Amino acid sequence: MKSFVIALVTFTLVMSGVAYAGAPKDKPDKKGVLIVAFGTSMPDARKAIDNLVNSAKAAFPGTEVRLAYTSNIIRNKIAKEQKVSIPTPTSALAQMNDEGFTHVYVMPTHIIPGEEYDDISGVVNGFAAIKGKYEFRELKLARPYLSSADDCDAMADILVKRFAKDLANAGTEIVLMGHGTPHHAANAMYSQLQLSLDKKAPGRFTLGTVEAAPMIEDVVARLKHNTAVKSLVISPLMIVAGDHANNDLAGRDDPESWYNQLKGAGYNDIKAYLVGLGEDEEIAKLFVAKIKDMMK
Repeated sequence: MKSFVIALVTFTLVMSGVAYAGAPKDKPDKKGVLIVAFGTSMPDARKAIDNLVNSAKAAFPGTEVRLAYTSNIIRNKIAKEQKVSIPTPTSALAQMNDEGFTHVYVMPTHIIPGEEYDDISGVVNGFAAIKGKYEFRELKLARPYLSSADDCDAMADILVKRFAKDLANAGTEIVLMGHGTPHHAANAMYSQLQLSLDKKAPGRFTLGTVEAAPMIEDVVARLKHNTAVKSLVISPLMIVAGDHANNDLAGRDDPESWYNQLKGAGYNDIKAYLVGLGEDEEIAKLFVAKIKDMMK
């Protein structure tokens, strides 16, 4: 598999269409940050990604910051409808290599190190395996937001602050929807985050996912155990409030949406807070801190 990735990367470099001379050892350092997101085609949701990109630009004024999307569907949709070209991580790294960047720091916007993160890691490892005149002097990939118990504690602190006004109302429960990664060990980070939330704000948060465990049925079962719950605030545990947030979570016309399933379970007082985590300044600060740690 590794040899295949290296071959793919080499092919991408060759097909970049620009005469490639590599980076001489005596060439001055040229540093760059590549932010990698799943992507979104919704203009309002894009604000969350822009906030992270702009925060990185402000924190590293002498370093070029670029953006790549992992979703080809979203990339193609944006190219067709908005006439904007956003590269994949592979093409973005190839271009940066071709332009003489010597040090590149790849920062994902993903919440957990799941399947998407594995794909990014494969691309970065492929480039890192190339030696000689085509190699980067330094190429690093940061860990996502939730990669350890300490990360979950930090995220729990941010979430408690984010929903402080709602938590001030007794009987209000915050229901968070994560994406989830089926059949992947990283999905356990959601359970770890639930433990952190229970420690920071006992009985005030319930976490579920769209595509893995815990699912909406588990969310309802947990809520039923807490008889003090009178009202709900539903919100995405995602960087952007895109399709999952607007349809799977809060869709009024979709009988399978969490909103309607929670209504069906007897919860009539439901407020939707559809703002991506990427718009939160505390999340942006943590994002920048992870890039700084990577640069050490």
